[in-house]
Amino acid sequence: MLLEVAHLDAFYGDFQALEDITMAVDSGESVAFLGANGAGKTTFLRCLTGLIERKRGTITFAGGDISHMSVETIARRGIALAPEGRMLFPSLNVEENLQMGGLSRRRGYWNLQRIYELFPLLAERRLQMPNRLSGGQQGLVAIGRALMANPTLLLCDEISLGLDPLAVEQIYASFTAIRLEGTATVLVEQDVRRASSTTDRIYCLLEGRVTLHSESRRLDTDELTRAYFGT
Repeated sequence: MLLEVAHLDAFYGDFQALEDITMAVDSGESVAFLGANGAGKTTFLRCLTGLIERKRGTITFAGGDISHMSVETIARRGIALAPEGRMLFPSLNVEENLQMGGLSRRRGYWNLQRIYELFPLLAERRLQMPNRLSGGQQGLVAIGRALMANPTLLLCDEISLGLDPLAVEQIYASFTAIRLEGTATVLVEQDVRRASSTTDRIYCLLEGRVTLHSESRRLDTDELTRAYFGT
């Protein structure tokens, strides 16, 4: 397995946000984390990237324990995040934002030319500032910036949230090409239909706990509804 998480607990002060999370992602696999707002999905990704220090359990990536490594070390190991809200640098243009993703200097397939081949629109807009882009276009920049780090595991946190259907379609279409280059993906989503149709497996979170784990193609709608809402 590329990523293995065992009995992960996470805390914000005295509040326990995650409880006993155990999961795995194989090389080249796509896995979705589903759940309503406040279920713990973003917290889980923040644990994987080292952004949350108060945690218990084990996170193993590419055969090494990264549970207590720094954000910078984990990024150099090959995990990259396209965060919720895109979080682009407002003072940098599109191309400069993309180049920020390459600061880890990991070798691999992705570079500016290949990002522009994947997202031709970004080549056209490479000198524009982020505030001149639509939400969907900003989402493409966020994914491109993460890919510039040449990750073996790409994390996408609600990357399609609030976007129009055409923009969402474009973003999800890119994941096929990304996986063809051997990059595994973890997608955090609220859109059950979209996530289950484009991933291999899903985990459902409710109040910081895994309430369902299933192969996406065998997902039972009634079972998912109970796991998602706790009914």
